[in-house]
Amino acid sequence: MTENFDRAPGAGRNRAKPNSPGLGEQAIGRVLVPGAGGASGDAQPKQCFFQQEPLRQPRTSPPPVVENSASADDRGAAGTSPGAHQKNSSHNSNSTPRVNPKVAGALLVDSRLSATAPEFYPANYSSYTDPSFEDGSDSLYVQSEPTFSEFVQGFLSHLNDSPGAFESDIEHITAMLNGWVTTDEMLHELVELIYQKSTLVPNFSYTGARLCNYLSHHLTMSPPSGNFRKLLLQRCQTEFDKREQAVKEDEATRKRFHSFVLFLGELYLNLEIKGNGQMNRAEILLTGLRDLMNALFSNPVDGNLICAVKLLKLTGSVLEDAWKEKGRSDMDELIQRIENIVLDASCSRDVKQMLLRLVELRSSNWGRVQAAAACSEATPENDPNYFMNEPTFYTADGVPFTAADPDYSEKYQEMLDREDLFPDFYEENGTHPYSGDAYLDDDDDDEMDPEIEEAFEKFCLESEKKRKQ
Repeated sequence: MTENFDRAPGAGRNRAKPNSPGLGEQAIGRVLVPGAGGASGDAQPKQCFFQQEPLRQPRTSPPPVVENSASADDRGAAGTSPGAHQKNSSHNSNSTPRVNPKVAGALLVDSRLSATAPEFYPANYSSYTDPSFEDGSDSLYVQSEPTFSEFVQGFLSHLNDSPGAFESDIEHITAMLNGWVTTDEMLHELVELIYQKSTLVPNFSYTGARLCNYLSHHLTMSPPSGNFRKLLLQRCQTEFDKREQAVKEDEATRKRFHSFVLFLGELYLNLEIKGNGQMNRAEILLTGLRDLMNALFSNPVDGNLICAVKLLKLTGSVLEDAWKEKGRSDMDELIQRIENIVLDASCSRDVKQMLLRLVELRSSNWGRVQAAAACSEATPENDPNYFMNEPTFYTADGVPFTAADPDYSEKYQEMLDREDLFPDFYEENGTHPYSGDAYLDDDDDDEMDPEIEEAFEKFCLESEKKRKQ
């Protein structure tokens, strides 16, 4: 059986080539199966089919529709073989196909894309404006308009950070507020925001009081329910009515109440009310501060007493002048009450010292000096500020003296005589005129004056004794 078998490479084998190498078509071949089909040992061919999956079309564009110049029937009629047809198809796939205009038009009609569609923003998109684009140039972000609360908190923070800019910025801020505040609700919100800022931030109470005074005169919004000043005083009245209970609450509640008390003191000093052709302070605040101090002294704990001391240091002189003009002795009563607290209350030692220093400050007329005499009539006897701007001199022993010293003339003349003895010894900048190499020897620089040397040795001995002790 093996004698008739040809072992030469490729002998007895005949593999048919596929009709077309194109993709998506069947590749037909013959495989020789030895020993099949007869005794002669000839290999009988067996057909095998190798199926290749066609490539799918891309999803981003519709499949092109190719028009051929002749239909399949025409090609069959012309005698074109199927193999030649497959070869032509493979050749046409490499060339650029022509799209049917009718099919392309249908695709455009069915499309929902539009060049005039609005811009799309994700759900979590937040607009932001880069400060670098504030000069009017195009920005990559969309600026959202701030709310009224954000605007008020913004300029309050600006005044808190830069209180010196109050005078230069207050007109611009008021003009913007006049454009914003158009309803009763916005006016109430403005009052509440300023009140909260002035009481929660201790350093802002003075600026807040100035702001309240300016807005009470320049804010144009004045609804029937009340203007800015009326609403502000109503808000203060709400907190004022809680005074008896607030001084007995926990420490956090008392601190909030103390901030309100100090803000009301600043408001009394800065809020001006026009009446009888002149500007006056609010009388209702004068009475309110008296009642607040009574409430603080009614519960003499350290926090309440410290708040009362701060309030009297801030407004004591102005309150006493106002009460004296009315013939009242309210300040005397308050000072007497403070003295009783120092004797009887169980407050700390430091707080008692603060109260005693406050009593001493009031006894010195709150640190105020009498009015200075006119410049032409000023003398050391009638003007305590007569020698305020006089320079300070020093004697040969280093003792300072001024023009107010009784021996000023004698000491000053001695100083002039001493300068006459050495008129050119020191230059204007305090350097020695003969400090050059031509006048001073190096050996002289290393030597010390006998008196200075003695004083230096004495200093070293004293320092050594102190160190050993």
